[in-house]
Amino acid sequence: MRGTIVYKKFLKDLWAVFSTIYILLLIVVATFAYQIAPDSTSNANQMHLSIHSNPPGFKVDMLILPTENSLSNQKSFFLGEVNNRAEIPIQDYKFQTDGIEIQPYGSPSDYYEFVEASKLQTLHSESSFRKQYLVEKKFLLGTDKYGRDLLSRLIIGSRISLSIGFIAVFISLLIGVILGALAGFFGGYLDKGIVWLINVFWSIPTLLMVIAITLALGRGFWQVFIAVGLTMWVEVARVVRGQVLTLKEKTFVKAAQTLGYGKTRIIWHHILPLLIPPLIVISAANFASAILIESGLSFLGIGAQPPVPSWGGMVKDHFRYLLLGKPYLTLLPGLAIMSLVLAFMTLGNSLRDILDVKH
Repeated sequence: MRGTIVYKKFLKDLWAVFSTIYILLLIVVATFAYQIAPDSTSNANQMHLSIHSNPPGFKVDMLILPTENSLSNQKSFFLGEVNNRAEIPIQDYKFQTDGIEIQPYGSPSDYYEFVEASKLQTLHSESSFRKQYLVEKKFLLGTDKYGRDLLSRLIIGSRISLSIGFIAVFISLLIGVILGALAGFFGGYLDKGIVWLINVFWSIPTLLMVIAITLALGRGFWQVFIAVGLTMWVEVARVVRGQVLTLKEKTFVKAAQTLGYGKTRIIWHHILPLLIPPLIVISAANFASAILIESGLSFLGIGAQPPVPSWGGMVKDHFRYLLLGKPYLTLLPGLAIMSLVLAFMTLGNSLRDILDVKH
């Protein structure tokens, strides 16, 4: 009955429904990132410096030259493709029987380079050349300062933000729930010790602590996840401790103790299930906080390391372009961060109202 009421309240809250759909859509995009992204190479790191910083909708002809290893490209569902082909953006070409004269993109109008026919597997006619070796690439959101596809980097970068959220929230719940439940249920010196530990962590600025832990563990992908998770358990532990202190005085807990149930069973089966609603709300807020912290770390250069795409790292790489007439290079990843954080904050606020028994 309670679940039905919550479900109906949820459906009536359009912002909560919209936020949930948006988050689920991003999860699907992150899961199938390399199948969706135009550049399916690992980390979407296919660089073409000659076409850097071009606007959305930019098109260019790309000459694809086969190499010795081009026939053995390795593809992975989660890690992308190891591309061994040589790609050259060109402006023009001249077909000849013994090879091709190409004009690389951005080169002077009278400058041509000669590609011998031996570097091409088959060269029968100009039409076969265009069909086999020329590809028109369109960059829907333009290219970044290294000539990489900005859309692909945004799509694959969503994995970092979502992963940091899930892992950080999991770590914070694991530590916070255990310590909070122990402190609230057993009390005494154990409670005083855990409360002292909470106060110590609470007094240290979050970003400063994350930076210290990151530097201690080393810069990298998983180190950031662990560092953020280790700084977010404090609020979880504080809320769980307060709830357990209240619930352990309830009649049903006293009855379970009278019946001889063990303390572990009482905590696990009778108290913790009642903490799920507030934990859901805290987790939604922590998810948003983790995304912002990771973005800040990437902006400072101690988050996910290149060439791994990160929305915060993309803002860092291009924030100077705000003054160079190409603000979209910074605004697009910034809007991606803002929209995801807003979705989780909106969902958290809605769940707080929906799960509140007073409403």
